[in-house]
Amino acid sequence: MQRIRLRYTKRGRLRFTSHRDFQRAFERALRRAEVPMAYSAGFTPHPKVSYANAAPTGTGSEAEYLEIALTEPRDPEKLRVLLDESLPAGLDVIEAVEARSSGLADRLTASVWELRLDGVDPADAGRAVEAFNGAETVEVQRLTKNGVRTFDARSAVASLESVETHSSLADRTSDRPCAILRLVVRHVTPAVRPDDVLSGLRAVADLAPPVPAAVTRLAQGLFDEETGTVTDPLAPDREAAATEPHEAAATATATAPTPEGSA
Repeated sequence: MQRIRLRYTKRGRLRFTSHRDFQRAFERALRRAEVPMAYSAGFTPHPKVSYANAAPTGTGSEAEYLEIALTEPRDPEKLRVLLDESLPAGLDVIEAVEARSSGLADRLTASVWELRLDGVDPADAGRAVEAFNGAETVEVQRLTKNGVRTFDARSAVASLESVETHSSLADRTSDRPCAILRLVVRHVTPAVRPDDVLSGLRAVADLAPPVPAAVTRLAQGLFDEETGTVTDPLAPDREAAATEPHEAAATATATAPTPEGSA
């Protein structure tokens, strides 16, 4: 069985699709692309697809990941093209690698988010960020299926900063003030989401954007405590694929028979 890991996006209006909506669209794409999927056992078999840490509904993303299991080997790049053509624009499969290392979910320990706050002066956002970063704890509330839950949104935040607006992926055509925040948050339990951090900014500095924030996940992967960066989770698979042909060639050379009569 071959395992393929995919990176895909949620862009534009497709950011409002739920994870269940994406699952249905992706399974249709698998059928259209005639992917030789492996299926689970049982009375109602399902294609073996492992989804990892999906972004909340309403947020965009440049870095969503999943893994599929195949019954026959396929070239990852050709498979990527077929799946991308079978999905609607905005749900774009932008990378595919063969799984050659440990579990993908174990390497998704943090996310980098961009928060666009239309109608907010960057100076006001900067002061709110300073207040948030200076607090030891920032308690926020979230409505869950079990009722209202209170938790600390500060401890999971590795970094929060106000950045220049031209660095954002978002559109810059409006003349209204606009603040852009860059957030790096660890994946902990309970999960701290961008909207929880926005609630924290409201709690510590009374920062309340006049319109809902536009939120986009820029990256997710393994968090490096020394540098404070988030590394590419597919890099180990690409590196293993790149070294394997060289190792195979070296093994073939070492085991090749010596020509008769040679010294």
